[in-house]
Amino acid sequence: MDVAPPSYCFVAFPPSTKDGHVVVGKNSARPRDEVQEVVYFAAATYDPGCKVECTYIEIDQVPKTNAVALSRPSWLWGAEMGANEHGLFIANEAVLAREPASETEALLGMDLVRLGLERGSTAKEALDVIVSLLEEYGQGGNYYEDGSMCHTFLSAYLIVDRKEAWVLDTIGKYWAAEKLTEGVKCICNCLSVTTKIDAEHPGLRGYAESKGWWSTDKEFNFAEVFSQVDDRLKCCLGKETFRKQEGNITVETMIDLLRDKAEGISVDSDSFLTTASMVSILPQNPTSPCVHFFTGTPDPSKSIFKPFIFVDGVKVVPKVQSPIFGSEDPVKKIPRFQEKPDRRHELYKAQQRAQSVLDSDDEKGQTLRRTMLNLEKQGLEAMESIICSSEILDSSEIEDLFYDCVDTEIKFFK
Repeated sequence: MDVAPPSYCFVAFPPSTKDGHVVVGKNSARPRDEVQEVVYFAAATYDPGCKVECTYIEIDQVPKTNAVALSRPSWLWGAEMGANEHGLFIANEAVLAREPASETEALLGMDLVRLGLERGSTAKEALDVIVSLLEEYGQGGNYYEDGSMCHTFLSAYLIVDRKEAWVLDTIGKYWAAEKLTEGVKCICNCLSVTTKIDAEHPGLRGYAESKGWWSTDKEFNFAEVFSQVDDRLKCCLGKETFRKQEGNITVETMIDLLRDKAEGISVDSDSFLTTASMVSILPQNPTSPCVHFFTGTPDPSKSIFKPFIFVDGVKVVPKVQSPIFGSEDPVKKIPRFQEKPDRRHELYKAQQRAQSVLDSDDEKGQTLRRTMLNLEKQGLEAMESIICSSEILDSSEIEDLFYDCVDTEIKFFK
């Protein structure tokens, strides 16, 4: 397997956005045969002493969890990206640094995305959740469903709510975070917190000094201290493209950006592919609903961004959920990953069947792509009217929104 290409994640705040909303988007670059599913978990309460089984380890459960919608590699417990009922978005980036990631099984960065969403209602709360779990349980374990070797990474996060974002970079249990309330930010697979540090692990600087990587007579630059030397030069090539859009950024701008193959923002290599994408619009007006768009399929240029809104009675969508293998799953058996089951969900299979048509420039291919983009446009227009409406949201009109879009997309592929 060749070196993993960057997964890009972007956030824009007013006045960089056109309509005064916070807009955030993420491409998930993963092994190209990996299936990503879209799952919804309702809010739940738990008895004292309950445990929760994450990808590799079991940890203490909390009394109450938030409702979450997640885009995740279907073999693991956590998520690459997702949102919760309180208008919180979190995405994870795998990072290499001077400090090697641990092969010892602990919490994956993707587990911490889900835990932050389930346990935090604001960006700062989620940040506190993630760093306290890092301190208690650590991070480590294989990031890929691969029995031949262990691929380990550290993690960076973009944590966003309606008012602010936190960029969180981690080195083992150590971390630094930067707060954002305006402008634009791009993060990818390298450390991006530099000298503007708004929160940090209390032992961070002492640790850097003990390793001989920093001395107190120098300004503390987190990325400079902990990065591999060549990483900072190649990081986030897409950020200049993003900055050029400042002042006019909309959901459509973000979707177009995530589809950009020329800049390498959308990945399509021999070993890696953008296996799923997500865009969220978080209105700063607290009475307006947040809308989250998931593809649930690879390559955003061949996928539809479908809207999802948290409402009571939201319908679960089995057609974007992978099969469940329970205790027979090769991920659960020790040694792990001795075989790979077929994890494809119905939408994924439908897109695969239509692949030759989607790739073709003949009339049939062009017609299918136009039809897909028209469906996407209808979803975007519906989102616009919902966000701009002064009327109270009727949940009965929204609960089938994502379900219906998935259903329609599958019909197009047939």
